[in-house]
Amino acid sequence: MKTTVFKFRSFGENLGARVLIATIESSECVILDFEGVNVVSNSFADECIAKLIPILGFNKLKQKTTFRNINDFARKNVLIALRRRLSIICSE
Repeated sequence: MKTTVFKFRSFGENLGARVLIATIESSECVILDFEGVNVVSNSFADECIAKLIPILGFNKLKQKTTFRNINDFARKNVLIALRRRLSIICSE
């Protein structure tokens, strides 16, 4: 199984979703490593992670990714963003 660790801090301070999409598509499993990240804003969580739901599908995203070193504050914002995206998709 090809596992890739995606360390957010190694990509710089300004991140977009394109690199992450390509990494997920080319790997069997991607570990989203938040080591050294103190804050994940709502907008970042939505643009970088939840935005992947309409692109990849929720099941594929859930199946191919896992989180590492994410603090409670960041986890909360990621979950809120995921729930929002899912509610939008379900209401369409």
